[in-house]
Amino acid sequence: MRCLLLAAAAAFAILPTFAEAETTLFPARDGNPAARTLTIYSALDTPIARPMVAGFQAANPDIAVSYSDLLTSDIYDRIVAETDAGEGTADVAFSSAMDLQVKLANDGYAQESELPLSARWPRWANWRNTAYALTFEPAVFVYHKPSFPDAPPPATRGQLVDYLREQGDKAYGRIATYDIERSGVGFMFMSRDQEQFPDIWSVVRSMGAAGVKLYSTSSAILERIADGRFVLGYNILGSYAAEWAARNADLGIVLPKDYTIVMSRIGLVPKAAREPELGRKYIAYMMSAEGQAIMARRLHIAAVNPEVSGDNTASSMQAAMGAQLRPVPVSPGLMVYLDQVKRSRMIKRWNEALRGQ
Repeated sequence: MRCLLLAAAAAFAILPTFAEAETTLFPARDGNPAARTLTIYSALDTPIARPMVAGFQAANPDIAVSYSDLLTSDIYDRIVAETDAGEGTADVAFSSAMDLQVKLANDGYAQESELPLSARWPRWANWRNTAYALTFEPAVFVYHKPSFPDAPPPATRGQLVDYLREQGDKAYGRIATYDIERSGVGFMFMSRDQEQFPDIWSVVRSMGAAGVKLYSTSSAILERIADGRFVLGYNILGSYAAEWAARNADLGIVLPKDYTIVMSRIGLVPKAAREPELGRKYIAYMMSAEGQAIMARRLHIAAVNPEVSGDNTASSMQAAMGAQLRPVPVSPGLMVYLDQVKRSRMIKRWNEALRGQ
């Protein structure tokens, strides 16, 4: 018996541990307490996601939804760990870390989902009917409007360096960006910066000299810019910024004029999903004209579906801004910087640049 207990304890000790998820249960609208439950792992904050969940449940009143709000890295880690352990996992993974989502699909942790719009979805946004880009989101500069009374905020990375050098103490400790070691989307943005802008490390050194603050979530940065504690945020997800700007008149947004990286949130059905049929149903709803209209008008996230009209759509943004936009296609190329050696090198260079080396 003692040996069995020791073996069980040893097995338990090697199980991975995760940060506590914020999970919200949305009961089925038909009132059935035993309704089938759709489980979602998502990096989209629950308050922002509510209109999409409400729209889905209005169309499917017999389905309950368990919505877990997680960091992008935790979504990946949980799905891999739960699948490898032979357990069921989420029915939908919806994440802004495109590289991690594509890795799940490429490594066999996602299943093919033939959906009503699969054949008509933009080719750059559909990888093998398995990983679907469902949004079109620029990485933006966010600023505190009252802190720029006499001059406009920086609109290029060169102007950002000049601003940080000229402002000195006024900006010190009052700028922010993602911590690329803890934020999957932050790491992806920096890896794309390195490809698009050879002098990006001078920008990182300038931010380090200005006492940049690092965070793993958009909301932590936007809250501090909105109330004036910070004056500027670099490479912030435009969808979150737009949602905050709609409620905070002092928060402004700039799409960088030298180039604007555009990422997408990717939805997929994990291989070990407990209710894969419900997972496909939810992604199909998010791709539909109705779901994409909610995305654009209620969530303030640009829609991919070309049937959706209005300014907050991929088609309208591409028509207005052209080559300034640098969208990231859904493809295995996203996994280049997930190589541990390359990842370690970039994080080492990031930390050295922040220290002025």
